[in-house]
Amino acid sequence: MKESIVKIGEHVFHIKNRSFLYRDFFRHNFIHMVDDEHQAIHMTIDIMTGFGIPFLNDEVKTTKEKNKLIFERADYLIEVDQEFSHAIIHVNNDLSLKHALMNLYSCFIVHINWGLLIHSSCVVERNKAHIFTGQSGAGKSTAAQLSYPRTLLSDEATILKITGDELIVFDSPFRSEMNEKSAKESYSLGSIQLLNQSVTNRRTEVAKSDSLLLLLDKVFYWTYDPEETKNIFKLLKCVVDNVPVYDLHFQKNDAFWELIS
Repeated sequence: MKESIVKIGEHVFHIKNRSFLYRDFFRHNFIHMVDDEHQAIHMTIDIMTGFGIPFLNDEVKTTKEKNKLIFERADYLIEVDQEFSHAIIHVNNDLSLKHALMNLYSCFIVHINWGLLIHSSCVVERNKAHIFTGQSGAGKSTAAQLSYPRTLLSDEATILKITGDELIVFDSPFRSEMNEKSAKESYSLGSIQLLNQSVTNRRTEVAKSDSLLLLLDKVFYWTYDPEETKNIFKLLKCVVDNVPVYDLHFQKNDAFWELIS
């Protein structure tokens, strides 16, 4: 069994990998910590192989039992205690493992009221992080690619810490295509863009009440408890109260940065 200590955001996880199949997945995508008996561990995760079938669709079934929560998709199964201190993940392949960890981490940070995992890319400009999100096909990955050589914090799932008026984006291990790691671990959030591909560049600020509703379906989350859903609303309200949200219509070149910088 391969064991490792990895860090996501500000949280430390003890990974117990029952197979050597996923050594490269963890080695290439995650920050590894020194195994120190005094290190505070937020959650222990056992990785099991041989579950289900390859990716079929995004449908996740959630079940809340007396002592544990279960999240099941065709290619992964998560069992986690209700304190989010120990989880067992059964997966089919690398993609299943990445999506299962995203599912688990998203629910964990909402549960502890720390922050949100947002379906988006995120790029640094002038020491501030800027999120690009939108519906499927809106151009999240395109905006990230057009922003090179700026620092990229995510191209798929942005890790956002929300504490009062402090909004911090952390370098995300949940990448799609662009795996370059940021030299700096985190940046303050400067703005959020709702993407629309266009023949002209134009940016318009969105009203706060509309922003909250437009961002709601951009959060990676699988409902299992109404109280947790309320937490998401509270966290999103804090986001839109402290950071401007814009409609960004952009051409397929980097000229849109003239509207953001």
